[in-house]
Amino acid sequence: MFTGLSAFPLTPLQHGRIDESAFTRLMERLAVAGVDSICVLGSTGNYAYLNRDARRRVAELAAQHAGGVPLMVGIAALNTSEVLALAEDAQQAGVGAVLLAPMSYQPLTADEVFGLYETVSGALSVPLVVYDNPATTHFEFSDELHASIARLPNVCSIKIPPVLGDIATVHARVERLRALLPPHVTLGISGDATAVTGLLGGCDAWYSALGGLFPTTLLDITRAAQAGDCSTAIQLSGRLELIWALFRRHGSLRVVATAAELLGHAEEPCLPAPLKTLRDAERRQLAAALQDLQLK
Repeated sequence: MFTGLSAFPLTPLQHGRIDESAFTRLMERLAVAGVDSICVLGSTGNYAYLNRDARRRVAELAAQHAGGVPLMVGIAALNTSEVLALAEDAQQAGVGAVLLAPMSYQPLTADEVFGLYETVSGALSVPLVVYDNPATTHFEFSDELHASIARLPNVCSIKIPPVLGDIATVHARVERLRALLPPHVTLGISGDATAVTGLLGGCDAWYSALGGLFPTTLLDITRAAQAGDCSTAIQLSGRLELIWALFRRHGSLRVVATAAELLGHAEEPCLPAPLKTLRDAERRQLAAALQDLQLK
């Protein structure tokens, strides 16, 4: 479950409520494509903007429409008691794993973050993936903290942020961290624009925002990387450079949501206010790229 392509679908909204039909179609699209796993209620899934009832409903819908694909659900929240409640909801829905980021308003200390994972991991009956995403949480994990958390019960994977540099640089970074972790804990790369280098540098999984909308295209890149076909993997990822450039400027959520609207997978506007999808020239630029690339 913690290797290969893990697709993170959008949670489309309409007037602040889950668009259940659109979400169900996205889930079924991923199941048909045969991704290695699905994670709902990650950053692409708008988890931070949804209340507990909405998140419970997303978990239930996802479990109903995953089509046998291993399913993971994000459970991050501002306080530990809410995280525990969301974890219970996810487990009741029948998910296979949970994803937890150290979400906060006040900056967290390393001791507080360890305490969060210690409490939650000990209360789980399913595996836990550590979500290291400093771009949204503003918390920087040290390798030593990763090593301590990885030894807690039920921790099975770490979703690390993008690693910049060539394949050799990424490989060295991955191996330094891997040496500190128990053998069963996998490393997954995020940051789609540079993720191919992460896979070629030794990461076990690609935790992908764009994979939640275009699973077949992203599976092609993943399978090439897994086979050690560096040139094909890099070439396939390079075809998407215009999309990667928009990711770097606007973040993956806005770009994925815009693409979903443009292609009829979600009705406009599908993001929670005050967030907005791309407008004007950049929306037209993305539309032209999607027409040219014919992503699947």
